[in-house]
Amino acid sequence: MRLQSLFCLKKWKKLIFSLLIVFIFASCVGKAAVVSAEERPVPVSVSIQERYVAIPESPRPGDPITVATYATIRDVVLLVNGRQAAKADAFLIPAEDYRPNLMAAIITIPSTIEASDAVIRLNGERGIVGEIPIKITQREFRSETLHLTPALTTLTTEPNPQRTAESHRLWQILSTTGTEVYHTGPFLLPVTSTRRTSQFGTRRVSQYPDGSRSGVSIHAGIDFGIPTGTEVFASGRGKVILARHRIISGYSVILEHAPGVYSIYYHLDSIIAVEDEIVEMGEVIGLSGSTGFSTGPHLHWELRVSTENTDPDAFVARPVIDKDLIISRIFKYEY
Repeated sequence: MRLQSLFCLKKWKKLIFSLLIVFIFASCVGKAAVVSAEERPVPVSVSIQERYVAIPESPRPGDPITVATYATIRDVVLLVNGRQAAKADAFLIPAEDYRPNLMAAIITIPSTIEASDAVIRLNGERGIVGEIPIKITQREFRSETLHLTPALTTLTTEPNPQRTAESHRLWQILSTTGTEVYHTGPFLLPVTSTRRTSQFGTRRVSQYPDGSRSGVSIHAGIDFGIPTGTEVFASGRGKVILARHRIISGYSVILEHAPGVYSIYYHLDSIIAVEDEIVEMGEVIGLSGSTGFSTGPHLHWELRVSTENTDPDAFVARPVIDKDLIISRIFKYEY
């Protein structure tokens, strides 16, 4: 009887020991799984075909919007009251580090649009991929009158074949959507001065020497009132698409930063940048002046997105393509 009891006791000890080993092993595996999940940079299971994001969600007139998705898209269209107000081609953003590929497009709310609800439609080769509702908020723009000299009046009103050819060439550049992404972060202001003599979106009227006035035009950029010879910096890394003299804009530089995204620097006194070369953010591309259609020494700094006049300050305040923010908004972790 005692031998039988001793045998049972040993049996129970062996069973308890085995259970303890199993528990310890399971605990270690569980901890490893938790660490692995915490360190895992991307979801292991996520539906990406209908996931997309627009940044910001409540833009103002003149603001650019970065649209991104993991679906394959061809272009995006801004619809206001059911009508197309803007359009931008999509492009591929290559993978980097743990960030996988994604498709993106950058589109601008025209500065002439009133506050309203709107929709951004994502189009693929076979139809609509998805729609993102947005709310366009109110924005007020300034007004100003330019008093033109006889020379400036002649510059803008007299027929000139060269001026017409330069205008066509400018439109050809701005309406071209490339494939290279040179810059994704925030922009740098092109000068160290904070003195601004004209703001983006200002409604302008020109008054001629005879007292007559032009119709209202919209100032496409920001004017910095600075002395002639002030260094002008590239606002972001990009390719020099144009670096030459033009009748209206004087000595001019145009940089391409991403597909459809161009920064423009007008009325320079001299140019340092060379066409077709790559410049880095902060690199000196020229010296400011008062060439072309100019009423005094200044730099005209402009941003075009898919041909649309765009507020440059928007991309000073936030990145052109914030990939980490895009991924965090699209992905839903499903372990």
